[in-house]
Amino acid sequence: MRALTKALVSATAAVGIAVGGLATAGTAMAAPAPAQQQAVSAEVAPLAMVNLGLSTAQAKHWQCWLRALGYNPGTIDGQLGTNSWKAAQRFFTPQGFYNDSIDGVVGPNTIKALQRYLNSRNLGYDLAVDGIAGTRTKAAFAHYADRFSHLC
Repeated sequence: MRALTKALVSATAAVGIAVGGLATAGTAMAAPAPAQQQAVSAEVAPLAMVNLGLSTAQAKHWQCWLRALGYNPGTIDGQLGTNSWKAAQRFFTPQGFYNDSIDGVVGPNTIKALQRYLNSRNLGYDLAVDGIAGTRTKAAFAHYADRFSHLC
């Protein structure tokens, strides 16, 4: 039993030393990893589909409406991706609802622009312009998008 305990302690110590050495070696390499992860995340985020609660049909209506106004949303597929949101950002900009880069990312500034736009339509939405796509913002967006079913 004593020999087994001694062997176990020796093996544990050897593993501890090896892991400690790897951990020390790893810290020299650890700094670039977050930057790489951020770069990958930044590349993936704009490609995400963000329908903000719209059904596929409602998203198609919104895309058809943007296209009818001369803002190319890309493929009319009911998936509000980067091209659809770039088109919306281009639409919101000259009206003064959006003043950020046209990047297709649905961040707080894009949501605020949508909220400002929906409030400007005098349809009684009375949304808080807070950049948060909450229940009321999503419901107002869906209601508004339903108005354009005839364009697809």
